[in-house]
Amino acid sequence: METEWITLAILFCLGAISFTISTVTGGGGAMTLLPILNIWLGPNITAPILNLGVSIGRPVRLILFWKHIEWRMSFYYILPALLGVWLASYVFISIPKFWFQIAIGVFLVSTVFQYRFGKRKQSFKVSNWHFSPVGFIIGFLGTLTGGLGPVLNPFYLNAGLEKEQLIATKAANSFFVGVVQIISYIVIGVMNTEVRDYGIALGFGIALGNWLGKRMLRKISQNLFHQLFIWMMVVSGVVMLIKAFSSLI
Repeated sequence: METEWITLAILFCLGAISFTISTVTGGGGAMTLLPILNIWLGPNITAPILNLGVSIGRPVRLILFWKHIEWRMSFYYILPALLGVWLASYVFISIPKFWFQIAIGVFLVSTVFQYRFGKRKQSFKVSNWHFSPVGFIIGFLGTLTGGLGPVLNPFYLNAGLEKEQLIATKAANSFFVGVVQIISYIVIGVMNTEVRDYGIALGFGIALGNWLGKRMLRKISQNLFHQLFIWMMVVSGVVMLIKAFSSLI
């Protein structure tokens, strides 16, 4: 029982620290937690724990940034993303994730070159309708792997969103998708008592991290946010590549 409480406390602290940083840098909290949870708790339960924890923390971020949400983007994103989640729930156990992780990791690492180490504000043009196919892909792959938030970051950035708008819109889009992901985990039978307790502990930490991160975000300039945002994508990509290759060992 003592070990159980220690595990819950560590998960709470990890959630608070990672999502304080995630709020300030525009994302990547879930992805930075992926290798830690994979090694510590096992790959079979990491995705549901992580998605449950993030889903608990998301309403806090949603409330904090509500007035900055770009609902037109959300309109294009949410329904295709939900379709991706639904499809992924059918193949969650059987589909190999290695090549998805490699492709995602390479894409994220490449963003530092796309933006010329932060000197460029945009690397390709994005319109609102682009969020429909992107939403489907993220909904599908995010359900399989547990966290793909940073993959969306270049699309939000290239759509012209700035720090509060980006974080707010991303939180709104992720909230609805996260609810359906949790339902899918329950339906396929991976949301047991252990996963639930670990996810709740992580989620309360994430909620605290969202609140702390918003307070820090006010003191950061748009230019510094842009730099941090890009480098967090690179870090997330490296983490994804490490996670992919470690699964072969």
